[in-house]
Parts: sequence; C-alpha cells; structure tokens
Amino acid sequence: MKTLILLLFVTVSFAQIRGKVVDVNGKALVAANVYFDGTTVATLTDKKGDFIIDNTFRLNTVLVVSFLGYQTQYLKFDSDKELYVILKEVAESLNEVIIKKDLFTRKQKMELFRDQFLGRTSFGKASKIENESDIYFIYDKDKTTLKAFSQNPLIIVNSALGYKITYELSNFETKFWKLSVNSRDVTRSFFSGLSRFEENDSSSKIIKNREKCYTGSQLEFFRNLGDETLGKGNFLVFEKSYQVNPKDSFTVRDTLGLKRVEVLKQERGLHNKKFIAEFSLLHKKAGQSKFILETTSFYIDQFGLNSNIEDISFSGKLSEQRVGNMLPANYKIN
Repeated sequence: MKTLILLLFVTVSFAQIRGKVVDVNGKALVAANVYFDGTTVATLTDKKGDFIIDNTFRLNTVLVVSFLGYQTQYLKFDSDKELYVILKEVAESLNEVIIKKDLFTRKQKMELFRDQFLGRTSFGKASKIENESDIYFIYDKDKTTLKAFSQNPLIIVNSALGYKITYELSNFETKFWKLSVNSRDVTRSFFSGLSRFEENDSSSKIIKNREKCYTGSQLEFFRNLGDETLGKGNFLVFEKSYQVNPKDSFTVRDTLGLKRVEVLKQERGLHNKKFIAEFSLLHKKAGQSKFILETTSFYIDQFGLNSNIEDISFSGKLSEQRVGNMLPANYKIN
C-alpha cells in the first residue's frame, strides 16, 4: 500500500526550499516537522520558525508541515518564493465512546490491524507500533467493515530495515465477507496516510535487507513500468497464461515530467462495474502476483509513486507488502 494525499506530483525545479512556520498569531513554531511525504528528506524549524529543506532530487510529492496539537498542512507550490505557513490549533475533542456490547475485543481488532497495516512478511513482523494506545476502532456490523483512527501520528520502528517511520493515518478500512475480524475473511483492505522516514541503522545487514525488500516490491514494479523495462528485467507480464509484451498492454508517455500510463487492453465488467483489466506478473525472485486496475490511466513519478492508489490493487506476493515493507520513495535515487 502506498501513502498518498492527492496533491501529488508537484513539479519543483529549485534545489532548496525556504520558509517560516507560525501559529495564527504569528508566533514562530519551533521544531515543527517539515518533510516530503514518503521520504527521508526532512528538517525542523529553528527558534525563529524558519526552515530550509533540500530539494536536490526535485521531489514530486507533497511537502508536509506538522506540529503536535496543530492541523497538518500539505503544500503545493510553483515558485522559488519563501513559504509562509500558518498552522491552526486542533480543537480538543475526545473520541466518541458508544457504550454497547462489541462482538470483538480490542485485542482481536489490534491483531487484525497489525496484520493488514504492517503486513505478515518478515519485515512486517519486525515492525512495531510504539503508540498502539492511540489507535481506536469502529466496527460497522451492517457493512462488516472495520475502521481504524488515530489523532496522533503512529510511530513505527522497523528493526529489519533500519527506519523509524512517523505515519499520519488518514484512512484505514478492512471489509470482511462475514461478521469477523479474522484476516482469512478479508475481501478488501485499504489504508492511506503520510509518512516520514528516519534512518536509525545502516549496517551491512540492514543494507542487504533493504535490497531484498526492494527486489520484487511495488516500488520496483512501478519504476519498471514507468521506465518501460517490464519484461526486460525481473518482472514478466502475462494475460491469462500467455506472456505478453507490456507495450501491447500499456502505453507510457512523458507528461510534464511524469509518466502517463494508459491501459490498452481493457476487460470491463468481468468482476465489477469499475473493473478495467487484470494482468498476471511473475517476478524471478518474489513469485507471482496480479495487477488489478479500476482506472484506464494513471501517472507515475520518477520515484515510482502512482496517482491512483484507490483504483489499483494487487493480489499474490505484491499484496502482502504493507507498511512493514515500505521503503522511502527516494530509496536508490541518487
């Protein structure tokens, strides 16, 4: 699952971004977080509320400004002028407590959340949420759907990949085919949010783990699709049981610094009204997956981030990769 707030793909040409962060009264906010979503590129404001953040890589993602107790800002910009960011305080509110008999315990729901959010891979199991007490759940019995919320960012430590991830959860929803919170009864699971990566280990073992994680990942797949190397490297594409040339299934065109991908072979209505096409993928090391589309086109930036996360899904090996398998979007980008 990829993180995304749909201000994605902001094209910025200058190497540094400068700005100031204040509250509504103009008072400087010291040590406010400023970062590019999904990356390790981040900084803090100084005692005057000023910041400078590196943009050497020309990152095409959202610039996030956050401060505890204040509403997070997601910024888009198109000039080299200094940014002046005003953050508003979050109104204090308690989570609504509905006193009624719940079918499932918090322990059961938390176990499902870890499974669907962090994942069941070795990297997912090596990841720990340090502030699980901030998470609360709502189970809709009529829709057999579990939703999760947190007013505070989730702090995730991945000991296998050497990252601390600050994750602002904007949406988590898992649908079951019956009244259940068991992973084997899940029909669809989706989450989204904003993430900041901080490296806390870079030993040789960790570096090897990151390369293992990247190989056969969704990040590698979208980068290969964007640079038109599908079928030439690790990923092979199949329609039903026949290997196909990806160029017969997708067109990729440069559009304002992005890659616009259009789906050529469409099979509307096979599964549902939104269904467009389905392709089988075979990775030489990671195994088999399916690439399922509910959109006729989407965009990929130079880091492998795609614009339509709610319309694109995977089954098989690629579907097993959750936050525990997430790497920074700028991983391997020099």
